[in-house]
Amino acid sequence: METQASPSALLLRAAVFAARVHAGHRRKGDAAEPYVNHVLEVAQILAEHGAPPEAVLAGLLHDTVEDSDNDPEPVTHATLVTEFGEAVAGLVAEATDDKSLPKEARKALQVKHAPGRSAAAKMLKLADKISNLRAITASPPANWDHARRVEYVGWAGRVAAGLKGANPTLDRLFETTYREAVGRLAAEA
Repeated sequence: METQASPSALLLRAAVFAARVHAGHRRKGDAAEPYVNHVLEVAQILAEHGAPPEAVLAGLLHDTVEDSDNDPEPVTHATLVTEFGEAVAGLVAEATDDKSLPKEARKALQVKHAPGRSAAAKMLKLADKISNLRAITASPPANWDHARRVEYVGWAGRVAAGLKGANPTLDRLFETTYREAVGRLAAEA
């Protein structure tokens, strides 16, 4: 990692890195938007709400390890350490689920481990949940019926309950986003 890189150069390097990893990935929603839009939104939420620079970088990179596992050269923790440093790679590791576990176990572990995360990791997870709730509301996956969307929103709320306190402005944004998602789902019922 170049230690002389300006913050802007490092941010753009992380954005390009994420864009390359997610180049062929699409969001699950009806709009099938490019997946990189999600990580850009997460980073933007973090930057706009006073998260530390390493959290903003991790926002761009948070899904690169999970989403490259089937690539010819998967992204590893060591790759992220080399490219972006231990602080950023460590935050990505804190935000990465163990995909060898069943989905329900991963979801339960997110709820269980949320309160013990570092402040920066809490901000990252909260920004990720905000982005995901926005997507569920604006462009839900076609194969997600109303009950599945309700279940996801409820689970996101349980995770977020353990993330509170690290950044009050992100806490408020999550609450607003959560209420909007619940309201929209209630209107659809």
